[in-house]
Amino acid sequence: MSGAERLNRRTFVTGAAAAAFLGAAPGSAEAADLVAGNLPDFHQALKDELNFPLAFGTSPVRDIRAWRRAARATVEEHLLVPRQDGTPYAPDHQEPSRGDGYTRELVTLSLTRYERVRAALLTPDGPGPFPAVLLLHDHGARFDIGKEKLVRPWYDDTRLASAEAWSEKYFSGRFVGDELARRGYVVLCADALGWGDRGPVAYDQQQALASNFYNLGSSLAGLMAREDARAAGFLAGLHRVDARRVAAVGFSMGGYRAWQTAALSDHVAAGAAVCWMTGLKEMMVPGNNTLRGQSSYYMLHPGLARHLDIPDVASIAAPRPMYFLDGAQDPLFPADGVRAAYARLRAVWDSAHAGQRLRTETWPGLGHVFTQPMQDEVFDWLDAVL
Repeated sequence: MSGAERLNRRTFVTGAAAAAFLGAAPGSAEAADLVAGNLPDFHQALKDELNFPLAFGTSPVRDIRAWRRAARATVEEHLLVPRQDGTPYAPDHQEPSRGDGYTRELVTLSLTRYERVRAALLTPDGPGPFPAVLLLHDHGARFDIGKEKLVRPWYDDTRLASAEAWSEKYFSGRFVGDELARRGYVVLCADALGWGDRGPVAYDQQQALASNFYNLGSSLAGLMAREDARAAGFLAGLHRVDARRVAAVGFSMGGYRAWQTAALSDHVAAGAAVCWMTGLKEMMVPGNNTLRGQSSYYMLHPGLARHLDIPDVASIAAPRPMYFLDGAQDPLFPADGVRAAYARLRAVWDSAHAGQRLRTETWPGLGHVFTQPMQDEVFDWLDAVL
């Protein structure tokens, strides 16, 4: 076996952004030297067997609408969590308070039949109905805050301190949800299981949590997918919202959630995904964060890779408008994987005669961040497509 094939300890990534994402202190031994040997010796043979037979262009189904239906059905089969369409949302709205040009409230609702979830709901001043954004928070190995990463927590001073620090690190000091509400969008942002009001889970508990879901015949990632799709339906059904103008937006794991929700829900008219897109084979290489397990379980649908690649799943959203942004220096999503994924996405939108509705960008000099200039581009794009 050649040196390139041996699975040894390798330096993964260094720097504050990557260390924060992984839950390690910047400069610590964990941040500077992570074990990359979690692949079997025969991993290349397994990768070579993945030919994604249901991908558009490879699948025998050539009609884009028929392919979308077939691909979505395949994804849903691998979620392991049944559809929750018959579950009443039964929302409980708390007393609203005033923001800067908008009102804010906490709403508790049933996204599945298993648990009630608390979300932040922001509504612009004015008569409406308004366009809306389902805002999806990141992972970041920071579990004490979830929705608070994107919406200023007016209801909790302790979380406010954590949220402001997170906003400074990744969002140029902005709360993205509050900025969207000031710009005239209804915003809904809920905690995923393990964060905020539904946590906090510890980083090294994630693997056991996911394993226990599988032992119960269910899936942690499938639950998140179902909840996000249901949240899109709830948002679209509000009287204050124009149901034809609902977008899904997120950063990092939230970016994954945004394009996944666009793929699985017809309530989403457009989506913007920041810093989460790659090809699967390009991601499954020694040194990549996915190989550590843990956080990857929130984005793992067992067996789905036997049918579809990551950009193939995102392409189910075609021909609706989608915007993918990645940082050229992002250590979590190397450039070759981003390029490969963007090419796959482009082929599907072009085949649907909707190439002008797909926007893909790699921002030079940026890493794993959603800076103010990036936000402004997304906001302007939303104004144009919704």
